[in-house]
Amino acid sequence: MTEKDCRIKSYFIIFQKLRCKSFKLIMKIKSFKPKIEETNDANLHKATLKFEDLLAQLRKKDLETDLVNNINSEIEYLNTISDSAKVLQRQIKKTQMAIIKLIEKEAKLVVKNFYRNLWLAIGMAVFGIPLGVVFGLGFGNMAFLGIGLPIGLVIGIAVGTHLDNNAKEEGRQLDFEMD
Repeated sequence: MTEKDCRIKSYFIIFQKLRCKSFKLIMKIKSFKPKIEETNDANLHKATLKFEDLLAQLRKKDLETDLVNNINSEIEYLNTISDSAKVLQRQIKKTQMAIIKLIEKEAKLVVKNFYRNLWLAIGMAVFGIPLGVVFGLGFGNMAFLGIGLPIGLVIGIAVGTHLDNNAKEEGRQLDFEMD
C-alpha cells in the first residue's frame, strides 16, 4: 500500500467512527415557575416541592433530547397556569404522573417502589384469586376465597421488591418516591 492509500483508509476509519457515535445535544430541563401569587395552601406547597424534587432528580440523569423536550413542554404548560391554587395543584399532580409514565416508557427510569406498587395489585389478581378459589374448592367452602388474597399480596410485593432492587442496581431508579 502506498502512503496515499493508507491516508485514505485512515480517513475512512475516522469517518466510520464519527458516524457510528451518537452525538447528544445537551438540553436542560426547565425550571418550574408558577404564575400564582404566594398562597398559604399547604397542599399546593407540598405538591410544588414534590414536583421540583422530581425535576431535580431528572436533571441528574442523561436523558435524550426528545424526552427533555416533552418534559419541558409539560413544564411550560404548568408555568402558564394562573388559575386558583386548587387547579394548579391538580395540574401539578397530573403533570407529575405524565412525566413519570413518560420517563418509564422512554428512558426505562422508575421511581422508588414502582414495581412493588405495580406487582402488589398484579399479585393479588393473578396469584391471590386463583389460590383462593383452590382453597375454597379444596375445603368445600368458598369462604376460604379470601385466604388467597393476602398470599397473592405477599407474592406480588416480593416480586416487585426484587424488580425494584434490580432497577436500583442498574441505576434506573430515581431517588424519588410517589405519595
